Amino acid sequence: MLRLAPALLARLARARPCAPVLRRGATVSGEEERFVFPEYEPEPSGAAVVAPPPPPAVPCREREPGRKRRERAPVVAVAGRPDPSVPPSGVSCSGCGAELQCRDGAAPGFLPAEKYRSLSEGPAGAEGLRGAVCQRCWLLAHHGRALRLQLPPEQHRLVVSAALRRPPRHGRGPLLLYILDVMELPDPVLPQLPGLLEPDVPAAGLLVVGNKVDLLPADSPGHLGRLRRRVAEACAQAGLRGAPLVDVRLVSAKTGFGLEGLVSRLQRSWKCAGDVYLLGATNSGKSTLFNTLLRSDYCKSRAPDAVDRATVSPWPGTTLNLLKFPIINPTCDRIFRRQERLKEEATKTEDQLSSEEKKYLNYLKKQGYLVGRVGRTFQRQKSSAVVDFDPDMLSYSMDEDPSHSPRKREEREEFTYNEVKDARWCFDTPGIVKENCVLNLLTEEEVKLVLPTHAIVPRTFILKPGMVLFLAALGRIDYLQGEKPAWFSVVASNLLPVRISTLSNADAIYEKHAGRELLKFALQGVHPRNIDGKRPLKG
Repeated sequence: MLRLAPALLARLARARPCAPVLRRGATVSGEEERFVFPEYEPEPSGAAVVAPPPPPAVPCREREPGRKRRERAPVVAVAGRPDPSVPPSGVSCSGCGAELQCRDGAAPGFLPAEKYRSLSEGPAGAEGLRGAVCQRCWLLAHHGRALRLQLPPEQHRLVVSAALRRPPRHGRGPLLLYILDVMELPDPVLPQLPGLLEPDVPAAGLLVVGNKVDLLPADSPGHLGRLRRRVAEACAQAGLRGAPLVDVRLVSAKTGFGLEGLVSRLQRSWKCAGDVYLLGATNSGKSTLFNTLLRSDYCKSRAPDAVDRATVSPWPGTTLNLLKFPIINPTCDRIFRRQERLKEEATKTEDQLSSEEKKYLNYLKKQGYLVGRVGRTFQRQKSSAVVDFDPDMLSYSMDEDPSHSPRKREEREEFTYNEVKDARWCFDTPGIVKENCVLNLLTEEEVKLVLPTHAIVPRTFILKPGMVLFLAALGRIDYLQGEKPAWFSVVASNLLPVRISTLSNADAIYEKHAGRELLKFALQGVHPRNIDGKRPLKG
């Protein structure tokens, strides 16, 4: 640090005297008072500086013995009050599809009354709510918290059933893209799916999409072919066979693996014959696939600017209503230009990518084993931003404070009538709650532990007869009899703890550590927050 001359410091002290600092341990009145001026050193010439009298001492408030320090309030708090007198807006939330309202805080689409009025009482009226998200989507996207909604258990299935029974548009029924989670093999198909595909549903076909293949490690060459056959067998066992089943595809909606092939398959076979519906259970990845298709060649070139992305979270049942974007018409010229782009990108090496593409590719490599690139052939050329410069706003007199001009609100992109009058749409539907699913018994923090978000690293254990393997507190495997030790490989979320114990101590360990750090959590009744006491594991 630079050291200033003592004369300069003394001159600064005379110009602006500093308040003395009372040294710790000194009394307010008494001869042993000692004052220290840390801002400057005394002038060597002996010039005295008269200090102002010390400020009165403020008595410190001592904490009562045995009283704990008050904990900080949580960072995120549900703010705002409902106003039952305000009617519903008629505008859907851009994240989950629910109708925006401020009447009931426990109903879907809730916005605090203050925020609702600030958006709806402007010059645009209720149109000012377009593009806004409800409080639940905001907390899910920015804080990872889920608000409890008062919804009937069958609400999501009824919304999907009503959407599928709409009269056929453009003379042909919709194509159904059924997204299933390959992590749920050997039973990945919804039991309610055959009931949704009754004869009165005018569906033209069913294309099964196995999602999250990037999380599974490759055990041997050709593992994707075997996995595809397993998915096809599971669909056949569930009654999905014959003419309605068009194809079975394996993709990763998160890393983009297989998405370009899926888009090419849809444009070759389905083209633009009718609407497309994304179906599936909760947490199967429908909203993630919807967002990925939104930035691909499957949607119109202006759709990413005019359609908001769906809210994505690990909490089951994030999407509450229908979300949609318009499908592009795959003409011969567009298909040719798309194939040329795919051929050009296939010859690119990693060194030829831009810095942003390399950064995003490295990020995806940390997420899963299989990575793909989803590009766009038809992009709308955005006009360069024009800076509205006003030199008079930069000039002001010495007698007035500078004034800041209000920021202009960016105009939202909207489709014209001619663009959507004959359009075919891709719909994202609410996830159907799967019966007897363990996720229905967990809290939001426990769901984050169970659902894998990164590539799974298999964990292999050698058990001798009379040993037990605990998969957290969700289940256990007892090795009762055997001639030699057995190898057990666990393919589950990397955050889920796996513990080994002897058969004689297994029950005591579960009773002591279920719900604590060793086993993390325990299944309890209907929901852990409502019922106390552990639920015993059953064979």
